[in-house]
Amino acid sequence: MNNKHLIIDTKILPEVFIKVVKLKELLRNGRVKDISEGVKEVGISRSTYYKYKDCVFTLSEGITGHKVTLGLVLAHEAGTLSKILDKIALRRGNILTINQDIPINNVASVTITFDASKLEIEVNDLLEELRSINGVVKIDLVAVE
Repeated sequence: MNNKHLIIDTKILPEVFIKVVKLKELLRNGRVKDISEGVKEVGISRSTYYKYKDCVFTLSEGITGHKVTLGLVLAHEAGTLSKILDKIALRRGNILTINQDIPINNVASVTITFDASKLEIEVNDLLEELRSINGVVKIDLVAVE
């Protein structure tokens, strides 16, 4: 399995990986001035940071082709899909495809692929924003290219 990339839910990861990602975010946002300050803040050693920094990434850091595909289950309510599309556009995602099934049992399956190259926030943060929209039953990240 050399150089294969996986998408793994942080719930099952050892805490050290989450701390490395947190430190990288602190450095990127300028909330810590250097690695020494950052490792103290997140509670890991410098050697741990250097060991994993080039191997652990957030979803947005790992996007190379900038295409994200989402699978959604939406309540059959007027305007739900429109709100989702508006939110993606507001965050500078560019919709590439939309596939929608007819509603069955008052829910519809929708697949949306969008260009995330100019996205202003992390993909995970966008997913949380989309989950908070009234009428969104479920969202799954289907693919990232």
